Amino acid sequence: MTSDEHPDGIRLQKVLSQAGVASRRAAEDLIAAGRVEVDGEVVTELGRRVHPDEAVIHVDGTRVNLRDDLVYLAFNKPKGVHSTMSDDRGRPCVGDYLRGRWEETPGVVHVGRLDENTEGLLLLTNDGDLGHRLMHPSYRVLKTYFAEVEGLVPRGLGKELRAGWELPDGIVKVDQFRVKDMHSGRSMIELVIHEGRKHIVRRLMAATGHPVRKLVRTAVGDVQLGNQRQGTIRRLNRGEVGTLYRTVGL
Repeated sequence: MTSDEHPDGIRLQKVLSQAGVASRRAAEDLIAAGRVEVDGEVVTELGRRVHPDEAVIHVDGTRVNLRDDLVYLAFNKPKGVHSTMSDDRGRPCVGDYLRGRWEETPGVVHVGRLDENTEGLLLLTNDGDLGHRLMHPSYRVLKTYFAEVEGLVPRGLGKELRAGWELPDGIVKVDQFRVKDMHSGRSMIELVIHEGRKHIVRRLMAATGHPVRKLVRTAVGDVQLGNQRQGTIRRLNRGEVGTLYRTVGL
């Protein structure tokens, strides 16, 4: 019987190495330093064995993905693309961009939606548990948007929006609001909000008298759009996946 066929599983340091956390020697140092948890328990013994398909492992508080069948992707959605996996009217949709490299990966879907005219970061995954939690309002996942709006935004608007602005379907509070620039009768703002109601940013800014001319989502939690080219898909790195797990308590 080989070590991989041991009834108690695989040595923890090998599991960490295979998951890309560190070399096997460095993983042993992490374990000895008490920086690794297995199923909520700190492990310091180097002989510990685990079953990767069952164990929940955290390193420095960040969950480690042990399943190679799960994918985590960031899509920079262009304007005019619909947040659907297929469209019976032939309109451009997210599913079109998965064709080729990702179409053979089962179960990949978009996490939430961006409306047709909104650009920017849309997460995709086949990790159903994570995707569900990222969309569920109880986890209050922060989304960051850049918006170009009509008119010159008054100095006190951010304070009012943080306190709460009443819309027909209830009060909305933004988590952060910042004016980045103003010129030619328009304002460039950055807005962070955990709300997920339909068209919430557009409806909110229209209610303040500053309709949105352009809207780009630039972050979900700590995952940033950065300089990713429009229309491209990239894999999230281990750290980004870990921050999403931590955000929703996994």
